[in-house]
Amino acid sequence: MKYMIMMFGDGTSLMATRSEEWIGEMIGFMTRLDEELRDSGELVFQAGLADGSAAKTFRAEGGTVTATDGPFAEAKESLIGYWIVDVADEARVAAIASRIVEYAGVVEVRPVMDAPPEM
Repeated sequence: MKYMIMMFGDGTSLMATRSEEWIGEMIGFMTRLDEELRDSGELVFQAGLADGSAAKTFRAEGGTVTATDGPFAEAKESLIGYWIVDVADEARVAAIASRIVEYAGVVEVRPVMDAPPEM
């Protein structure tokens, strides 16, 4: 079963509030996790994202599309990285997410749908 594991945070404040040692430890953990998931055949794809300040949000308003700088959410935290995994069951994805949350603080897991929901 495929799941998306999403890691939320604020890259700017992370760099300002965490020690270089902690950041190095986190990067090492993420690298090892990626290798572990790749070696087990469970990793479909993963990526880190640029800070939310680099985002552009597009909206349809009154028949016109407008673009604004910054993420959609009015929050300090935004999506900063994700993994698509193909695992045996929900227990396995929960085990992976439980390890990530130590560094991320907030992790969201959602099943990846193979098709749109039936109407």
